[in-house]
Amino acid sequence: MGELIRIEPDLIELGYQIIAISADSPGSLKQSQQKHKPKYRLLSDSSMQGAIALGIAWRVDAETMEKYQGFGIDLEQASGESHHILPVPAAYVLGTDGIIKFAYVNPDHRVRVPSAVLLAAAKAALDNR
Repeated sequence: MGELIRIEPDLIELGYQIIAISADSPGSLKQSQQKHKPKYRLLSDSSMQGAIALGIAWRVDAETMEKYQGFGIDLEQASGESHHILPVPAAYVLGTDGIIKFAYVNPDHRVRVPSAVLLAAAKAALDNR
């Protein structure tokens, strides 16, 4: 959320509606919203049906689950599910025509789209209407 919050005012000024989809349960998202106070809509895909349909889901292996638990990350508590599936980082810019103008998907779950790249893509999508 950190990167998106930094460019959120710029995207809104450009006329974009921002929607973020998280693997966390609605209850967990409510806590995040109260803490970070984003202006964008934050939706839950705790079942991961959306991520699976988009082809951006990956199953967390036992070794990684153990590492996460060592860091105090409890995927089952956060999502309310026991599937151990997470989405890879993805960001999309859609035009008013509903067509995807920019897509970023990274199979390395640790790498997010840089905010400068997302903002540049959003501006470029407006220029190419």
